[in-house]
Amino acid sequence: MENELSRRNFLKIAVQGLLGVGGLLTLGGLIRFLSFQPAPPPPKRFEIGLETNFPSGSRTVLLEIPGVLIHDPDGFHALSLVCSHLGCSVEAKVDGFACQCHGSRYDKNGNVTHGPATRALPPLKVERSPDGRLTVLKS
Repeated sequence: MENELSRRNFLKIAVQGLLGVGGLLTLGGLIRFLSFQPAPPPPKRFEIGLETNFPSGSRTVLLEIPGVLIHDPDGFHALSLVCSHLGCSVEAKVDGFACQCHGSRYDKNGNVTHGPATRALPPLKVERSPDGRLTVLKS
């Protein structure tokens, strides 16, 4: 009996070893794929504080939503600052809102004044609690 390893046996062991390592890596990837936990959904309720913090005539940009809270003689209402064209964030300007991605423009009430957007900025619901706290709800 010879103690030498023939070329055929060496190649056989090498191929079996590579297949084993490849199988283990594949199994590890499959286990990782099947155990994936998606990120929690973004919040839809934003408590923004007391209504006394937002004087009449104010327009407050709420970056965490993104949205703008408007307090006018009719009360509180809010607009989303997500462009209705492709979902970019719009910036508040003196005369309304502007989308930096594709050039859409909106007036102070969120209505389209210049395309490519064809729909107004989506409204957000504002709730007032009995103690005067405001909550903005995204749909």
